[in-house]
This record gives sequence, structure tokens and C-alpha cells, in this order.
Amino acid sequence: MTVITSADAAQSATATSPTKINADFNMFLKLLTTQMQHQDPLSPMDTSQYTQQLVQFSQVEQSIEQTQTLKSILGSLGTQNLTQASSLIGRQVETNSAMTGLGDAPAQWTWSASRDVASLTASVVDAKGKVVDTFPLNGGAARGTVTWDGVTAGGVKLPGGGYGLTIKGLDSSGNEVPLTVNGAGRVSDVQLSKGSVLVTVNGARFGIDELTRIGE
Repeated sequence: MTVITSADAAQSATATSPTKINADFNMFLKLLTTQMQHQDPLSPMDTSQYTQQLVQFSQVEQSIEQTQTLKSILGSLGTQNLTQASSLIGRQVETNSAMTGLGDAPAQWTWSASRDVASLTASVVDAKGKVVDTFPLNGGAARGTVTWDGVTAGGVKLPGGGYGLTIKGLDSSGNEVPLTVNGAGRVSDVQLSKGSVLVTVNGARFGIDELTRIGE
């Protein structure tokens, strides 16, 4: 026969729901009372053991309550962040990624350099990193924008999805100029996923912490 002691009941409560822990706690009290009634008068159970078991149950119960409270707080914060992020819908934004979306609207990027660039060559890559289109850009400035409608230089219309952009820039002496490329577009949707707020920019999803600029 398997004998369940009050210590066993306390230990089993560490991963239970509030309903289960209440049931175990009632069983624990019954076992404790029974032990006290039937203990050997000449060798009584140390009261410190009772106290230790009661403290263990109390700590487990408090831990479960704190976890539930924390989940409730996180859920409220997530909803609050989602509500605040809804103000981004319709706004023009830039991200810290060279990837952007091609959907109903053309794919958009911005680029910048530390100095003027005389000539520029842009290469569009798909989600797998394969170059799908290459074309020249107007030079003579240190920053600019790129819009791509998904039609390649060969006249092929590519499907919507995520696309990235790389740009090679040269100065008037033919020296390569380092460039930074950022995806851009208008926010069409915001959503809460696993506690994080995501924004949809022309069909591509980004974390709100990936936004680097918000325009009018």
C-alpha cells in the first residue's frame, strides 16, 4: 500500500492549478490533523516540521498567484501597446531592415551615404537572397528613395512578397561609397503576437522595435 504523507502532498502542489492546490491543501490539513492525533506521545512530531510544511504550501500558493497576476499585467500591457500602435496605421515608416514588402503598392526603400554618390546600381533580391532585378539610379546626392513595382528590367512581373535591396555606389573618382538601405512603406495593420506588437508594411511584418522613422 502506498502511504501519502503531508510532505508528499506539499511537494506535489508545486506545479498545480489553484483548484488543484486547494484540494491538496485540504488533504494536507487532514493528513496533518491525523498525524497529530495518532502520533506517539512518547516521541511526538517536531512542531518545526509542521511549520515547514505549512510554509512550503504557502510559498507555492503565493507563487501561483503571483504568476497569474503577472500574466494578467502582461496581457493588459500588450493590449495597451496594441492600442497605441494602432495610431501608426496609414503612416509612412522606415525600418532597420533592407527588406520590405511588394504588394498592392510598390516596394519602397530609402538609402543614405556619408557623402555624395556619383553613380548608383541597385539590385533587388527575393526572400531567399537571389538577385531578381538590377537597374541604375540617379546619382549626385548623399541620400534618396527607391520605388520598385515588381517589373524587372526584362519586363517580367514578379509576385508580391518580401524583397530586399542592395545598392553599390561610386564617387566621381570611381571609389566605392558605403551606403545604408532601409525598407519603407505605409503601415496597413497592427497586431499582437505572443506579447509583441507587429506592424504590417505593404504586406511585410515587422516588430515595432524595428521601426527607425515614422513620417506623416
